[in-house]
Amino acid sequence: MALKLYYDLMSQPSRALYILLKATKCNFESNYVDLRKGEHYTEGFSKINRLQKVPVIDHNGLLLSESVAIINYLSREGVIPETLYPRDSRTRALVQEYLEWQHVGLRLHCAMYFRVKYLDPILLGRTPSEEQIKGYEERMVSALQLLETKWLGRGTDFIVGNNVTVADLWAACELEQPRMAGFDAKDKFPNIATWWTKVRQNFNPHYDEAHIILNKIVQKQQKASKL
Repeated sequence: MALKLYYDLMSQPSRALYILLKATKCNFESNYVDLRKGEHYTEGFSKINRLQKVPVIDHNGLLLSESVAIINYLSREGVIPETLYPRDSRTRALVQEYLEWQHVGLRLHCAMYFRVKYLDPILLGRTPSEEQIKGYEERMVSALQLLETKWLGRGTDFIVGNNVTVADLWAACELEQPRMAGFDAKDKFPNIATWWTKVRQNFNPHYDEAHIILNKIVQKQQKASKL
């Protein structure tokens, strides 16, 4: 089985897929694509993914992008264990329910807050107004409130029952991004804080490994704010 992963650890779904493959002891070829250098726009990478995004896998010649499509495929191929992506129809449906919701329900709002407050000033020299930041933060907080009360806090340890699944890993990686912009969901949402710790524990040491760069940025931001 020849599996190649193209990724950048600054990408939320890239981190999730990287952690998943590491945690399941999958033998894969690691191919880092530096988004900050624009390597995803090169002619060579465009041949791998015409959409010029990460993550992407190459599995025995099959090129596949979009992380949810990738985990569905790898599950059918037996690469992802049933414990993390259940094959039972009803349980899998509940995992997929979350994965479908998170695109617009959580990812959009966390990513936009991160982009407007942290990324745009660095890449574009564009400083957002306080009003703009407030608007993006309010929408993100509303999304986090849904995660806190509708997906968590229902008497189970994880999003779907008492066993960790890919739904939890994908959600946790999304919540890491706003931390670089100074917002940590653990500080305001107790259900998220308890759950997030369990997810990290289940996927360590690979979870922390995948977030080394991100955590360094967070620490740098925290030190700067104290000056």
